Amino acid sequence: MPADVLLKGMNAVHRVILFVSRGKAGWQVGPMPVVELTTTGRKSGQQRTVLLTSPVQEGGTIVLVASRGGDDHHPAWYLNLCAHPRVTVSVKGGPTEVMIARTASADERARWWPDVVKAYRGYASYQNKTSREIPLVVLTRAE
Repeated sequence: MPADVLLKGMNAVHRVILFVSRGKAGWQVGPMPVVELTTTGRKSGQQRTVLLTSPVQEGGTIVLVASRGGDDHHPAWYLNLCAHPRVTVSVKGGPTEVMIARTASADERARWWPDVVKAYRGYASYQNKTSREIPLVVLTRAE
């Protein structure tokens, strides 16, 4: 399973690609837009930012996958938004929006999971690697 240092390293490399290309590369991975998600640390209270892909978008709703590469533990960003659901999001380097995060219901997950796997087949293998159900996170605009 991926170590925290590996995941942070991958995010750092992704940021270098964005910087070196002046944003011309790195904001799209296959059919998925890249989202910059900022959460509030559940223990530290500090702002934490991570780059993620979003396999599903419906109107103003953004869906993220808390897979952590199929690890048996949830990613830190997911634990953070569970504790503090008010997050900021930038899609493809666009304007930052305040959004509210929640875990998808069982019905929502059942409806979206085929689209998630269609966007990136690796999510199916991640789910097979772990005994935990990989959560889908639903982001909606804050009112």
